Amino acid sequence: MGESRQELLAWMNGLLQLNITKVEQCGTGAAYCQIYDSIFLDLPMSRVKFNANSEYQYLENFKILSNCFRKHHVDRPLTVEQLTKCKMQDNLEFLQWTKRYWDQYYPGGDYDAVARRKGAGASAPAPAPTSARTSTSANTGARRPMGGAGAGAGTAPRTTSRQTGSGGQASTQLQQKNAELMETVQGLERERDFYFSKLRDIELLIQQAMEADQALEEDEGSLLKQIQTILYSTEEGFEIPAEAETEGAGEEETF
Repeated sequence: MGESRQELLAWMNGLLQLNITKVEQCGTGAAYCQIYDSIFLDLPMSRVKFNANSEYQYLENFKILSNCFRKHHVDRPLTVEQLTKCKMQDNLEFLQWTKRYWDQYYPGGDYDAVARRKGAGASAPAPAPTSARTSTSANTGARRPMGGAGAGAGTAPRTTSRQTGSGGQASTQLQQKNAELMETVQGLERERDFYFSKLRDIELLIQQAMEADQALEEDEGSLLKQIQTILYSTEEGFEIPAEAETEGAGEEETF
């Protein structure tokens, strides 16, 4: 049976040096992001919004968490729609699962949560009292895998030990920057594909309408003809790549 709400909150506040009072507050996604950052140390914490107060900002946090799960092959579906409603039961179940995952894969050592949050676009909640952090550390420290037998060696997704010193800090910063760039590229690609599919649907509808009524094809002033002209127009200096021309050879043009 999983830990109680009070035990989970005490563990989380001790690890992250926060003062979260309700499991429902985890629905913003910020605390989840930092828990997994304590395992992998490569989440772009500067982009995590700890004072998020809208569903849009919650989704941005969960997008970061989703990228982390995909990158490290975390085998757990993210029910973002349910979690962002900030309901107790949904977040309690996910937090319990997260705690079990952390117990198995946390690499050991100290995690400076405040330092990792520095530079974030939004300030985090106030840290928990020192006594609470101390007691939490004492209660959970024995369960932290330190690299010996029983620590999930050979199965943990994290394969490198923590680096120390200026070289380790520089490497961590480069990894974080690379993760941010990859996330930006993936977001742009998804946005591109989304709008392209919309334009393609519009093009097909126009083609079907013109095939059904040849008069629309001949009427240069019709609304459909004007929309089609916009779809097929190009900007000055734009050239169709040679690869696209080769692939389109022998096929009926749609543009």
